[in-house]
Amino acid sequence: MLLIKSGTLITAEKSFEANILVEGEKITQVGENLDVSGAEVIDASGKLVMPGGVDPHTHFDLEMFDTVSSDDHYTGHKAAAFGGTTTVMDFVPQPADGPLEAGVELWHEKADAKAAIDFGFHMNITRLDKKTAAEIPRLLDMGIPTLKVFMAYNGRLRLQDGEIFKVLQLAKQHGMLTMLHAENGDIIDILVSEALSAGHTSAVWHARTRPSWGAVDAVLRGAALAAQADAPLYIVHMNTAGGVDQLRYARERGAQVMGETCPQYLFFTQEHLRSSDGAKWICSPPMRSGQDNASLWQALSQDELQVVGTDHCPFFFDGTQPIEYEGQEVSIPGKELGSEDFTKIPNGLPAVGDRLPIMWTFGVGAGHLTENQFVALTSTNPAKIFGLYPRKGALQVGSDADIVIWDPKIKLTYGVDHSHQRTDYNLFEGWELKGFPEKVFLRGRLIVDGERWLGEAGMGQFLQRGVGGQVI
Repeated sequence: MLLIKSGTLITAEKSFEANILVEGEKITQVGENLDVSGAEVIDASGKLVMPGGVDPHTHFDLEMFDTVSSDDHYTGHKAAAFGGTTTVMDFVPQPADGPLEAGVELWHEKADAKAAIDFGFHMNITRLDKKTAAEIPRLLDMGIPTLKVFMAYNGRLRLQDGEIFKVLQLAKQHGMLTMLHAENGDIIDILVSEALSAGHTSAVWHARTRPSWGAVDAVLRGAALAAQADAPLYIVHMNTAGGVDQLRYARERGAQVMGETCPQYLFFTQEHLRSSDGAKWICSPPMRSGQDNASLWQALSQDELQVVGTDHCPFFFDGTQPIEYEGQEVSIPGKELGSEDFTKIPNGLPAVGDRLPIMWTFGVGAGHLTENQFVALTSTNPAKIFGLYPRKGALQVGSDADIVIWDPKIKLTYGVDHSHQRTDYNLFEGWELKGFPEKVFLRGRLIVDGERWLGEAGMGQFLQRGVGGQVI
């Protein structure tokens, strides 16, 4: 038994003084003046006690171009835990041929023995035919009630609008949720071709060939398709002020549409790609403008966006130079692959361990968010939307004892040394933070204690999810 005493509990609904009793993997009591004989006691006086973070948007061990994302299901999970996140969700690519089940089996082979925190899967649907349509309902037997579709990446991942509409119909029929990457793939292809023909190969052209209007257009089309299918839709990594406008428009008219953004879209702009190390900021969708940053913050503060995820998909900036990770040298080809051509730069950023500390200092600390909104956006809302609540994202009797003891007084200069992500850079290097996780528990087990890693590969459990996720 474990008794966490004298802390201030922060939930999505309220903040209050209480003690928490943990027995085995579950929270069994929450209340004042708990005194249990024989329990290990942790004094959380002056500290905040929160549910572990839930990041619904990550990419581990993902092949891209001529390399692979540098965090796998151990290193990425470890980094998440150091940042206060205890549940992550990854995307299973649809096999080029063969059934969806084969893709799920491959991802279990990648993840199960390495998982250091609890995890779930979404399924990418990047080819829709009669066989795939018949297989989609069987994903529920595999614990996967969420599907992702793309409006970009022509010839690789994209479905046409009519196909996306059919996926939405199937999802509604079977109680599933569709997730959407919202960009205009046709415009991107034209602009990329024109840029390369004109000799524009530097990193900033990644952003210039993926204009924000294409994202705005795609958000509205996605919302309209969902409304016509009368089906729920979750739009990933929203990044533009106009996209938020379209989300608001759709929700005000009854569409069951929700939006996620990510830290990179709150702090960085296209101008970062103009620097000599601009490849560090390349992700899709790209960074936008300061106006977009400000509008996204406003949308979070006004509860117009529902989730802050990460789209964590890290690559080395210079994969020719090894780094040390857990006592061994590691080097993985990275963004140097596109040094002469922006279209060959692997798309993705490290963020899974950064999300909570960065959002606390610059969200709560800067007055954009209340502490309760912070918990809602980073833990409770994704748990509800993706069918994990109240097992995850809650400090309730019966919830998993995924608990973060947060010290709001800790001050540190953040960067690679604190993030534990297996790559050679951090987007927030040198940023001054106030507030950081002190202890992190996964189902009652202490896995992070200050700078000590007490977790291990294989201790994370696959979360077999069913239907019943909420539209919020």
